[in-house]
Amino acid sequence: MTSGRKANGRSSIFKGSDGRWHGYVTMGVKDNGRTDRRHVQGPTEKAVTAKVRELERKRDAASVTSPGKVPTVGEWLTYWLENVAERKVRASTWQGYQSKITQHLVPGLGSHRLDRLQPEHVEKFYRACSATLSPSTVLQIHRILSRALKVAVQRERVARNVCALVDAPSMSRQEVQPLSAEDARAILGLTETRPARRNGARWSVALALGLRQGEALGLAWEYVDLEAQRIRVRWQLQRLAGKGLVFVEPKSDRGRRTIVLPDQLAEALKEHRQAQQQEREYAGELWESHGPPDTEPGLVFAQRNGRPIDPRQDWGEWKTLLRSAGVRDARLHDARHTAASLLLAQGVPARVVMELLGHSQISLTLGTYSHVAPELSRAAAEGIGRALWN
Repeated sequence: MTSGRKANGRSSIFKGSDGRWHGYVTMGVKDNGRTDRRHVQGPTEKAVTAKVRELERKRDAASVTSPGKVPTVGEWLTYWLENVAERKVRASTWQGYQSKITQHLVPGLGSHRLDRLQPEHVEKFYRACSATLSPSTVLQIHRILSRALKVAVQRERVARNVCALVDAPSMSRQEVQPLSAEDARAILGLTETRPARRNGARWSVALALGLRQGEALGLAWEYVDLEAQRIRVRWQLQRLAGKGLVFVEPKSDRGRRTIVLPDQLAEALKEHRQAQQQEREYAGELWESHGPPDTEPGLVFAQRNGRPIDPRQDWGEWKTLLRSAGVRDARLHDARHTAASLLLAQGVPARVVMELLGHSQISLTLGTYSHVAPELSRAAAEGIGRALWN
């Protein structure tokens, strides 16, 4: 027997035959199509009314926890990866998330119930990871877990983000090791010898403009204006697991940029275009024109049949070039560091270098190339000396 029933269409409050007050709130529909109706109870009408109002508030704010058992950390990470992260990040970034979640986070923390994950669990997990993984990888794992838990907090799955309660894994910034100007000239000299090295302008672009590997390999002739001596960076070529070589857009607006070419590089690209045209005529019907979406087909740097150059092949050619030029071993990305360091050492403002490289923040440019600071300080001292004491 009940008494005092009150209803508003989706909620009801009444006193039951057990002497306690009960409330029911219709929250919506469950995944199986059945009505999701929650029950609360208490010793007084006031207490139950407060509980009903709180459920209604959560329902109207779309922040109510789903019925049933609380998910584990592994279940939540999987859900976040497939339904949240996939819509927000690039395919290559998503694949990095997936790898670290499946290989490290789920085996290490996945069995904990989401609302019972403690800072101590996370700290112990980080210590275990540090025994086998690099500091940069552990830091990436921390950031992935923190982003997933941030969404869980926003949706009131948990009350706190435990990653905010532990110290993030430390990673000291490795000092970049650019090539010297002498080494860079030795490489360029080798690419310009006659007969000119095939795709030799590829390395002029790397050392003079600091283009990332994907930016150089994804550069289409449509974005090169040799008369105005400008190129526009709009796409990158990347290899993605399960998809092969694909064209992707830069991560940020800063990555989409226009760069003015030095006279010498403009001439090198003109010669390169003529050589590529001869290859195209020789290949005939075997030539395949490729390019980014909505772009006139035709890559600046391509294989002999017009197809894109695989990044691994490009890396191998760089290593061969270093050995042939008698230059120390260096990463391909060090060509980009070389361009930036040479620009800064010649007094080019850091803001301009930032724009040329496509950095998102000036602090990234200044922090990465802090090794040039002594040279800049000396140049500044000499400049102010000339200004004040002639």
